[in-house]
Amino acid sequence: MKFIRDINVVNKRVLIRADFNVDLDEGKKIIDDFRIRATLPTISYLMGKGAKIILMSHLGDPGATNGLPAIGLPQAWQAGSLRLLPIRAKLQELLKTSIIMAGDCVGNEVREMARDLKSGQILFLENLRFHKEEKANDEKFAKELADLGDIYVNDAFAVSHRKHASLCAITKFIPPYAGLLLEKEIGVLEKAMKKSDHPLVVIIGGAKVSTKMKVIKNFLNVADDIILGGDLANTVLHAKGIAIGKSIIEEKMTEDVKNIEITNTKIHIPVDTIVSIDKSGEARARIAPVGKTEENELILDIGPETEKLFGEVVKGAKTIIWNGPMGLFEKEKFAHGTEIIARAVADCQCYSVVGGGETISYIDKLGLAEKFSHISTGGGAMLKFLAGEKLPGLIALET
Repeated sequence: MKFIRDINVVNKRVLIRADFNVDLDEGKKIIDDFRIRATLPTISYLMGKGAKIILMSHLGDPGATNGLPAIGLPQAWQAGSLRLLPIRAKLQELLKTSIIMAGDCVGNEVREMARDLKSGQILFLENLRFHKEEKANDEKFAKELADLGDIYVNDAFAVSHRKHASLCAITKFIPPYAGLLLEKEIGVLEKAMKKSDHPLVVIIGGAKVSTKMKVIKNFLNVADDIILGGDLANTVLHAKGIAIGKSIIEEKMTEDVKNIEITNTKIHIPVDTIVSIDKSGEARARIAPVGKTEENELILDIGPETEKLFGEVVKGAKTIIWNGPMGLFEKEKFAHGTEIIARAVADCQCYSVVGGGETISYIDKLGLAEKFSHISTGGGAMLKFLAGEKLPGLIALET
């Protein structure tokens, strides 16, 4: 893999694949700009080196949003909530410079705009996923993108587990390099996996059980302790025949989960939980020892005894990798377990790595972000990397 800091970019048109896929409110205002800020070092570095910068990203999934074929940028779509104008405004604010906005990401007009760029200027392309060819990893579309630049930079670790045109096929037509953020993400995760100080504690919560099971298996012979919470813990309990009421699980993963030996001293599962008849936060909640959940109840958080147990494990760690909340933290009544874990990790004198959009948002809300050694921009990409899987976007950089 080649890195952008190792080449001369003066007056080169540098095409950067960033990940600016952030949440917007109803007024199209950015809720959390973490992923945007994370890419600033690469952009600022290239500006300082006299490059001509072309930014590209996706926002949401237009095809899934309205069921129409994502191609052609119809006018109604251009006026929709998935245009990148709010991202451009935030970038201008953060970089303190003007940014040229393209009306599309390919086409004659965009090629002319890219050709006319001057050293230090930035051109921002419109949402890549307005074209269905992006997700299809279409080579013709990828070549149209590649023709805009002299050098390609992947700085979008968070989507590098996707086999999309702007991440994979594009590297067939333009020299590819890793950006500063991507380089940092890979280095941090490799260090946490292979060169970490022990005890190494891995905390896995939330949903996406199928992906997270692979992480657990990959760390069983490496980690000293593995803490399980959220839907993942519920699925493990269910697989072992322990009553979980009507809690959310991934039924298709039950057989696979049965292979995890919960008596393994490395693995820590809840000993008590917070349950309720619904997840609105309005109904009465109670503490229930594991196995004592009623048929009409949902497990929505870890209980106080589990908080103490998990907290003690965290306290003794030298390295911590965390992905996923302990419960339904979006509701204040069920957020306590996730908060306790967040504060325990933040207070731990250790090397801490956290990833996953929902986990990161909550940490930021608590004002604890600066107390973590590294906050990864990747959720799914981080999990797949930690599971030992080869990410398509990273494989493409080896060409």
